[in-house]
Amino acid sequence: MHPFFERRFHLAEHGTTVKTEVLAGMISFFTIVYIIAVNALILSEAGIPLQAGIVATVVTCFVGCLLVAFLGNAPLLIVPGMGVNALFSYTIVQGMGLPWQEALGAVFVAGILFTIVAFTPLSHTLSGSIPKGLKEAITVGIGLFLTLIGLEKGGIVVGGNNAILALGDFHSPEVLATVVTLLIALVLFIRNVPANFLLTIIAGSLIGHFFGVENAAPKQADVSLSNYLDVFAQFSFQGIFSVAFWIAVFSLAMVLVFENIGLIHGQTEMIAKPEKYKRSIRATAISSMLSGLFGTSPTVSTVEAASGITAGGRTGLTSLVSGLLFLVALFFLPVISLIPNTAIAPILIIIGGLMLENVKGINFKDFSEAFPAFLVIVIIPFTYSIVDGMAFGFVAYPFMKLVLGRYKEVSVPLYIIAGLFLMNFFLHGI
Repeated sequence: MHPFFERRFHLAEHGTTVKTEVLAGMISFFTIVYIIAVNALILSEAGIPLQAGIVATVVTCFVGCLLVAFLGNAPLLIVPGMGVNALFSYTIVQGMGLPWQEALGAVFVAGILFTIVAFTPLSHTLSGSIPKGLKEAITVGIGLFLTLIGLEKGGIVVGGNNAILALGDFHSPEVLATVVTLLIALVLFIRNVPANFLLTIIAGSLIGHFFGVENAAPKQADVSLSNYLDVFAQFSFQGIFSVAFWIAVFSLAMVLVFENIGLIHGQTEMIAKPEKYKRSIRATAISSMLSGLFGTSPTVSTVEAASGITAGGRTGLTSLVSGLLFLVALFFLPVISLIPNTAIAPILIIIGGLMLENVKGINFKDFSEAFPAFLVIVIIPFTYSIVDGMAFGFVAYPFMKLVLGRYKEVSVPLYIIAGLFLMNFFLHGI
């Protein structure tokens, strides 16, 4: 084992090896690589040039993964969050009328607030105030969300966000390629074949191209540093005294704090290292703040990190490998675009199924515990929003305890959190 990696990441202590961590990092990267094109396209809706958005996304992913690798020593993926990027472009810029430069300023300020929470006892207080059943429900809800994403990527389910879900055309090449790849993935996984997810991606890519399936991501490779300089450090605080600016800051901060609390808690529990939570959330907070500087919507610890964890990733070396691959990807965008969604979808479906195990930690015999957890589980995938699912559960929990006269079972911080979520709903309704 290489002494540098052992000294820096304590591989032996975590029961892992360089080979395992590298493979896990590669798998994590390939399950999330779509973010380069997708995030850039969403940013372009806010007025950020597509080429600059591609570079901004890559740089932000690279720095975010390095931060969590060296500060948190955890196998997480820190990338611009899906959902929060839509909040940035469609709500803050298009809906509220902030120029993208001021929206990036709001990202920076929201990141500062998140960093204050992460580096003070507030982080521990907020995490400790969330009942165990709700924490387990977040993990289960994320698992279902991940499964839904996989089903949609593979064409098995169509519709999705803002549309009625329905079964796809099972005669289509996309669905056939997904089903065949899923069968291969299941065989490799249950037989515990080394590097099974990576082999699935390779096999799935070959199968996808055999069926004539192409990745929907644009084969955009015309990127340059000069394009990126038009976006880098272009955040503006001209609107800092406007109500719209602070509504944007508050909405972003709510998403960043509570989505990351749920995600990082679940992911550090997956590797049985809950002590990594504090340093990991600090790394994530710094990354989200830097997002405003780098020119993109804020980063989060993404659900796809579960693919690397399931593949054996236990340390920051997994994140380091993923981060370096993001940087390399900038020069190989046409090659990466050859990986079809049908090669990724089966992995997401399997991981989602594995995350359902946490439902055993919910007390279904007590309806005041079970129903708020149920709301979290169903609303996360149904609304395509982790933070909305958390909001409904966090509001329902103290309400039901109050109705039953068991208000002492709810911590004071949870009452405050519920109030903040209600305020956030009100602000979004303005």
